[in-house]
This record gives sequence, structure tokens and C-alpha cells, in this order.
Amino acid sequence: MRRRKTQVIVNPESAEGLTRRRWTSIRDGLRHFISDFRYEFTEKPLHAIEIARSCIKDGTELIIGVGGDGTMNEIANGFYDGAALINPEATLGIVPSGTGCDLIRSLRIPSRLEGALQVITEGPAQAIDVGRVAFRAPDGGTLERYFLNVADFGVGGEVVHKVNSRRLERKASSYVRCLVSTMVHYKNKRVRIRVDGRELPRGEYLIGAVANGRVFGKGMKIAPDARLDDGLFDAVLVKGMKFMEFCRHGWRLLNGTHVRYHKVEVVRGRRVEADPEDAEPVLLELDGEQLGTLPAVFEIVPRSLPVIGYL
Repeated sequence: MRRRKTQVIVNPESAEGLTRRRWTSIRDGLRHFISDFRYEFTEKPLHAIEIARSCIKDGTELIIGVGGDGTMNEIANGFYDGAALINPEATLGIVPSGTGCDLIRSLRIPSRLEGALQVITEGPAQAIDVGRVAFRAPDGGTLERYFLNVADFGVGGEVVHKVNSRRLERKASSYVRCLVSTMVHYKNKRVRIRVDGRELPRGEYLIGAVANGRVFGKGMKIAPDARLDDGLFDAVLVKGMKFMEFCRHGWRLLNGTHVRYHKVEVVRGRRVEADPEDAEPVLLELDGEQLGTLPAVFEIVPRSLPVIGYL
């Protein structure tokens, strides 16, 4: 096998700092499977984008990310310069080490280190779809970012905001715990939604998930039939619910049976537009990071990014 120029990008703060503590064993495992590589730790938000972009422009062919879904999101954004891939042959490998590692479930990558490294060395590089979204930034301007797994507006954005805030405060940040506590006081949002130009019935929404992958929220099967290579989003739209109704039916998210509930609609399409109808902000999260608010336009970029895994 031809030796590829390889860069490892490590988020040492992922998995609530566990990645830093176990880096020596991760590094030794990498050396067992890949003899020659460079590595760099991220030091600030968005640093992984800068590292990946610089390395690919310098000829790196394999970028291995060590971290969770947020880290992989940043690295993936570094593969692009505007709307174009810097090098269509550059490939992403994943070593899961984060509080949220949901993308690997759609790529059949084991969560344990040895299994993940075996996939990187033996698995195929497959071009997966990528989501591109333009949304409102905190400063009121417009930002554009790519995402790999799931973008979510509504209660999911609120939950991720709370999870990340509690993590910064070094408090317990379980997704399920934050979901329940958010739901107690959550007010459903009125959002106007269009999929491929078709306007959906207006109403209040609890969740609007624009899914490329199948799983989010640390194991919740939000879009059980989604595929990473079909050129379509699965837009999973959950109509407004009160707290007690959610308590009775929210468990369905764990096994994917929520899609059969009468308040849930799944619409497939290449472009999803979501506009708030009230003045209250509707938070948006991408791959587990809360980055802005609606309005937002989501577009699929079919079979764009080479990732090592099994579809």
C-alpha cells in the first residue's frame, strides 16, 4: 500500500478532557497501525478548520480526527475552501473520542480505539453527502458551514446550548438530562418550512432535524432510514408537544419508532428552508455545536467528502 501523507488532529478537551489523558495510548495505537504521521492539538474553537485546511493545501492526503462529532465537523469544514474541495482525493479518518460520537454509527466505525484504527487502515474511502447551511450568526450576519451528520433547530438547539454551557462550567452535561430539563419550560416554535420549494403546513414545531446521518443526541435514532450517500436529507419534523406528551412518547427517539407517531413527519429533499414566524430566536445546532439561529437554508452536496467507513 502506498504510504499517504497523514496528519492527526486531536481535540484534547473532547470527552470532557479524557482525550488529553489518554492521548499516549491513542498515539501508541496509531503508531501500531500507521507508522508515519504528524499530529497537532487544537487550542481554540475552529482551530481544527485552520489545521485541516492548511495541511490539505500542503499536500496531506489523510486527515485523522481524534474527538467527537463537533471536532469532525470542524475538520470537515477545513476540507473546503468556499464551495469547493481543496483536494478531492484527501480523505477523512475518524478516531472517536468525544461525548458525542453519533456519526460513527452511520459509518459502522467501532467506538473502541483498536477497531476504529483497523477501519482506518483496512476500510474503504467512500464519498458521503455533506450538508451546507447558511444561517444567522450571533452578530446578526450570515454564516455558512458544512455539516456531516445532523443539523437541528428548535428544542435540539436549546439542549445543545445547555449541554455545552454546563460543560464549560464543569457540571454534569448528559444530553438526556438536559433534554428533560429543557422540555419542562420549552415553548414550541412557529417555523415556516419549505422542502425543495414545497411549503409544508404551518404550525408549531418541537424539533426540526435536517438529517444526513441516522443518529444524534448520543444515540437517538432521529432519522432511522437516512443514508449518507443517497443525495437527500431526511427532514424529521416533530409538531409541538407539551411536556407530559413528550414524556409519554419521547422514548421512541431511542429506537426510531417516533417516525410512526402522528405528530412526526419525515420529508426527503435536497434543500430545506426554515424561517421563524415569531421574534423569539430559534436556536440551530450542527453536529452537536450550537452556532446560530434561524432563518437557515440547508442544501445537500451529494457524495462530496471521502470518509473511511462502511455505508
